[in-house]
Amino acid sequence: MIRAAFFDVGGTLVRPWPSVGEVYARVGARHGIVREPAELEAAFRAAWKQLPAVGGLTSSSREWWRQLVFAAVPGATDGYFEDLYAEFTRAEAWQIFPEVPAVLAAVRARGAQVGLISNWDERLRPLLANLGLGEWDSVTISCEVGVEKPAAEMFGAALRAAGVAAAEAVHLGDSVTEDVRGAEAVGMHAVWVDRTGGDDLRAAWARVGD
Repeated sequence: MIRAAFFDVGGTLVRPWPSVGEVYARVGARHGIVREPAELEAAFRAAWKQLPAVGGLTSSSREWWRQLVFAAVPGATDGYFEDLYAEFTRAEAWQIFPEVPAVLAAVRARGAQVGLISNWDERLRPLLANLGLGEWDSVTISCEVGVEKPAAEMFGAALRAAGVAAAEAVHLGDSVTEDVRGAEAVGMHAVWVDRTGGDDLRAAWARVGD
């Protein structure tokens, strides 16, 4: 019996809007940094893949983000980084996938707890509030746990917060490695949300058994 459903955030519930490159360019214009959004998008994705962890953390670390911005954006300044870092706490920089509210309502109607398990930094809690997504039974964030998915400690912390056994929980996310394999390694059920393949959260939730 599923007593708790946990969700990844980025790429599962929300996405940068209209794109990372667009946000980087918009903030850059305020600092005299003029670059095309497509150029910044490509540079961001390259830096994301190549940048090493800082203190064992990647997207959970403010310093990692700082290094990424300076690697991806020629002419980046401290002021640009601070402005950009804050920009991603604003609802305007994100879009909630349209089916998300209905799916969360369906989980609650089933009588299951609803939680988050996310690799994110200290901006996630204020961002969720700004997006109107602040109501959760539990929120497990890598910057607070000190490790990142797929580490077992992330999923264990979430299970303890919910007070459920691994076999009573399911995790839904867009990363096979971080979300699916990480959850299954601790005995949880897992469902891949393959958005690049045309999947959405409603279809993924429909695959969750009783």
